[in-house]
Amino acid sequence: MRFWCSALEVPWTWGWRAYPGVWAASLAIAVPYLMARRRERSMRIQPLDPAEAATQGRQRWLFLAGVAAFWVASDWPLGVLGAGYLASAHMVQFMLYTLVAAPLLVLGVPEPMARKILAKLRLYRVMTRLTKPVAAGVVFNACLVATHSPWAVDTLRANQFGSFVMDLIWLVSGVLVWLPICSPLAEHRLRSYPAKMVYLFLALGVVPAVPAGFLTFAGFPLYATYELAPRFYGLDAATDQQMAGLIMKLGGIPIVWGTIIAMMMRWADESRASSPAAAEGPRG
Repeated sequence: MRFWCSALEVPWTWGWRAYPGVWAASLAIAVPYLMARRRERSMRIQPLDPAEAATQGRQRWLFLAGVAAFWVASDWPLGVLGAGYLASAHMVQFMLYTLVAAPLLVLGVPEPMARKILAKLRLYRVMTRLTKPVAAGVVFNACLVATHSPWAVDTLRANQFGSFVMDLIWLVSGVLVWLPICSPLAEHRLRSYPAKMVYLFLALGVVPAVPAGFLTFAGFPLYATYELAPRFYGLDAATDQQMAGLIMKLGGIPIVWGTIIAMMMRWADESRASSPAAAEGPRG
């Protein structure tokens, strides 16, 4: 039994495989969070008001949805397909980690918990520097390019520990790139909506399109792992790689542009609410 999904040099079958490391990692994320929320609730003297209770409930569901996305990306069948059969499945994993699981986990952490974690791990100063927009964007895209290089894919996907490291890098870098947008700590977030939109467009929209172009238009397979893998229902390696490039290039558009449009709408609402005409109210 393997603890994490890695390349298998056997023909693909739909026979279920157990990966206890994935379950343990999912529980290691979810259980401490739920215990901390329960402990916080039990220590309160006064009951929560309805608005605060609704906020906490929403945060809890967002965090658990992030854990679920992490589990889906890591476990059978997607984790197995991405680790050793299909470059396109590998790219779907990347998108789930960085564009779904990571922002949901960030949105689910309340401010007091975030401060307590950073204080306990003594990471506040480090995170203050890493959450600067330039630093967060550079680190994320450096991880993106490095983990999609042929050497990294063929080396790390060949064994369980290496495949685990790759998935962990994706999740951590994904969390980092979203912190300037939606960090629980106000001092780690960009203040203006235009700055957030520009940052999001560059960090998650423009730069990833470069490696995506290499994958889409390369004249030969770049990854030996997927080129030499047993074929998945006859899908050839070149077509699979082109699909992976298109997924990287186009897969994030709904999330990135959906977030940008949502920020534009909120910015417009706040601008109207703070305008002099709105402040004066209707004239009698």
